[in-house]
Amino acid sequence: MQAARLDSAFTPSAPPPAPTLWAALGLIALYFVLQYLVGAVVGLLVGLTVGLLHGFRHGEAMEQIQALLVRPDVNAVMVILTLLITATVTLILARRRWPTLWPLSAPPGFGFAPAAQAGYYALAFALGLMLPFLGGLLTQWFAQGHEVSQDIKDLGASASPLLRMPLALLVVTLGPLVEELLFRGVLLSAALRHAPSGVAIFITAALFACVHLPDLGFLWYALPNLLVLGAVLAWLRLASGSVWPAVLAHGVNNALAVVSWFVVSGHTPGV
Repeated sequence: MQAARLDSAFTPSAPPPAPTLWAALGLIALYFVLQYLVGAVVGLLVGLTVGLLHGFRHGEAMEQIQALLVRPDVNAVMVILTLLITATVTLILARRRWPTLWPLSAPPGFGFAPAAQAGYYALAFALGLMLPFLGGLLTQWFAQGHEVSQDIKDLGASASPLLRMPLALLVVTLGPLVEELLFRGVLLSAALRHAPSGVAIFITAALFACVHLPDLGFLWYALPNLLVLGAVLAWLRLASGSVWPAVLAHGVNNALAVVSWFVVSGHTPGV
């Protein structure tokens, strides 16, 4: 008995279990539902605040709030606050739910650890630069001349320069961080419980593509581009043993999309 206790004392503990698929999907759904709920509350508060500062005309409060909310600068403030709140809540919930999984390199860990080799960061940067161009060609081929617009691009291009910078900063940093945690951290670890890596990569990439369709006006021909992006990011996560290269590639990809905000006129909303 004494020897058995000594052996167990020096036996490394088993890795914590990966999130269940339902838990992963639930957290992703919560993140996007929170965006709508928080956006509605923030929109109402912002509309009331701006309206009170400028004064409402009697009997026209709701109409004036609705008119205020479609203004680019008011809309940009709403998006900034909504992303800050929902991303922070999601990160805190995931950290509290699976604290031991964050620093583990291999699944079921979420990969918040250094990459196996520094070269993966250079590769991630290069892929982040190339994927928007390759994805753009792919989208154009499927779109057959149809215009492809994105809500966040239109918003950033039409917002005032004072608000473009904080909005761009969030799109390039916090947005990729929370999405990589959700899709290449929690969901990928959950999918690997039930499927080999190739299938798990496809599942996470497909869901990643689908949840971004509302921002693209539900244009089906934007799916292949998003599917390729999601698959490459998942491969980076598994190959490097870290989620940080995927965060970097995702951020660089988004950075190229927001560059146009600073080189086009605010009166040209389409990009």
